[in-house]
Amino acid sequence: MSDVEKNSYISFLSEIKSKVYQAQYEAMKQVNTKLVTLYWEIGKNIIEKQQQYGWGKSVVEQLAQDLQKEFAGMEGLSSRNIWRMRMFYSTYEKLPPMVAEIGWSHNILIIEKCKDELERQFYIGMTQKYGWTKNVLVHHIEGKSYERFLLGQTNFEKTLEKKHQQQAKLSVRDEYNFEFLELKDQHEERELETAIIKNMRSFLMEMGGDFTFVSNQYRLEVGDENYYIDILLYHRRLKSLVAIELKTGKFKPEYAGKMSFYLSVLNDKMRLEDENPSIGIIVCKEKNRTTVEYALNELNQPIGVASYRVTPTLPKDYKNLLPSPEIIIESISGMIGDL
Repeated sequence: MSDVEKNSYISFLSEIKSKVYQAQYEAMKQVNTKLVTLYWEIGKNIIEKQQQYGWGKSVVEQLAQDLQKEFAGMEGLSSRNIWRMRMFYSTYEKLPPMVAEIGWSHNILIIEKCKDELERQFYIGMTQKYGWTKNVLVHHIEGKSYERFLLGQTNFEKTLEKKHQQQAKLSVRDEYNFEFLELKDQHEERELETAIIKNMRSFLMEMGGDFTFVSNQYRLEVGDENYYIDILLYHRRLKSLVAIELKTGKFKPEYAGKMSFYLSVLNDKMRLEDENPSIGIIVCKEKNRTTVEYALNELNQPIGVASYRVTPTLPKDYKNLLPSPEIIIESISGMIGDL
């Protein structure tokens, strides 16, 4: 082949590979849907027969033994898994479409770890939209992403296009767990930044997984003065630069004004034509929610304010701060529908 022919063939090969991968993915989705539906039907049948004939728990053990003999080598027919099928049906007596689109192990994980129906809807929707692996799902559940998504303090609804709002909200948690930094409770901002840079992989995971690192102490030249952003990230899904400011004390309103200035400069000097507006996240040791609301209210740049902890404990009063079920449903529906 000539060089031109080789280049053409490489492009052609890449196109065919993409089609094969897509076909494999669609086939796997169909298999998963059928398997999840089968398990749901088995759970349904067990409950119906128990109610009809008064059968006790022993029917599950007997059924598992007989099915394993008949379908030797087929995974998923243990008594433990059949008990899960029964639980699966009792949880979803009407099988929602999204439940059938995520893996069986994902479904069971969500059912076992999330007792609230709206919380389950959130994680099902997130897994379906983003293709979360089981480990990533565990990370988000244990990290209380549901609560932090609902409680996150941003002005994104006023400053971003609607199509980007929900994704942007997911990029800012109400609180970050920086236990992995192994810092003392009392520490300086430079210590915090240095520890984050040394543990960048863990930091990006805690931020949500869609970020890439650009720089720390990123220099902005304005006139004859230099300004420095503590950490500059890039969000791949949003296609936005994300400026992070770290504060080891309590949130102050002037921090929001400073961040707004940084974002204006980034958008003017650094943002590429195909990128969306830059976003700012101010991460403080503490924050007063009312003060944050006032500080963000009149700003025209997209900014979120979060707190951080050096211990993994989620405050017990978080549940009391959650919005009403109606607002939660609206938020989850928007997240699933707009992404």
